Amino acid sequence: MPSADRLEEFVAIVDAGSVSAAARHLGLPRATLSRRLTGLEEELGVRLLHRETRRLGLTDAGQALLRRARPLLEDTTAAWQAVARLDDTPRGRLRVAMPTTSLFHDLLLGFAAMYPEVELELVVSPRQVDLRAERVDVAFRFGPSLDPNLVLRKLWTRRMSAVASPAYLDEHGRPRQPEDLYGHACLLSFEEDWRRASQWPLRSGGQIEVQGRLVCDEVSLRLHAALMGKGITLAPEPVSQPYLDSGQLELVLPEQIGGAAIASLVYPEREFLLPQVRAFIDHVVEHFVDGMPPHPALQPVPIRKGKRRR
Repeated sequence: MPSADRLEEFVAIVDAGSVSAAARHLGLPRATLSRRLTGLEEELGVRLLHRETRRLGLTDAGQALLRRARPLLEDTTAAWQAVARLDDTPRGRLRVAMPTTSLFHDLLLGFAAMYPEVELELVVSPRQVDLRAERVDVAFRFGPSLDPNLVLRKLWTRRMSAVASPAYLDEHGRPRQPEDLYGHACLLSFEEDWRRASQWPLRSGGQIEVQGRLVCDEVSLRLHAALMGKGITLAPEPVSQPYLDSGQLELVLPEQIGGAAIASLVYPEREFLLPQVRAFIDHVVEHFVDGMPPHPALQPVPIRKGKRRR
């Protein structure tokens, strides 16, 4: 069985793009590193790298080995760091997943300034990433967590309501009952597996069918589209409140359409949390101690009406 040193050398070659560059990085003679790479391939019985081109390319076997080798090396490095540095100072890599950054700018930049030794990696995606498989330390989640094996720390629960610009409602009419929404342009989000949301929740229970041409999980973009008169969207009231106060938006069927917006932090259950993970969790909880902060209001957007094409 090849040693862990061979894995480190293989990853170094891939990252450096050549045996020569990796040898310089590792402080080894090029011939020695090339011989070890050949020996690794012979021992495994597969070719790991294409050597025909000027830059090395991974074979399928090489890609499979790299996917497994890199996390092992990261864990080894983290283990040495955890043992060697017992002062609980947050440092090293911290990977955070979130569906959007628009609500967390101050939080993230504040954390980065407070802990300069932490390497902050942000994975922005609307899907619920597999924390263990994708090496994510902590994730923000909107809505319920689907993994019972994760530790969940709830941040806030806020009322979700439908909003639209007065200009849109003046032109297209104000819905009088939930069924009227079906004739309107609704600005939608995604559900799991990248399926567009086709229903909105009713406060009395159940859901109502909706339709629309714009589908996006970025709430700030949907709100901006609503401000431009493009349709009706659902948003947490703390996010939409500045626009409601300024008259840029108004509520649509507030007592009939809407539900609860739930935000949480989730992270794998561990006996020992790395200092940077613990520091981030504490920072987030303190940031939201009074609940969800209001979203900074955008400036009013002028609505330009052009001639429709026949």
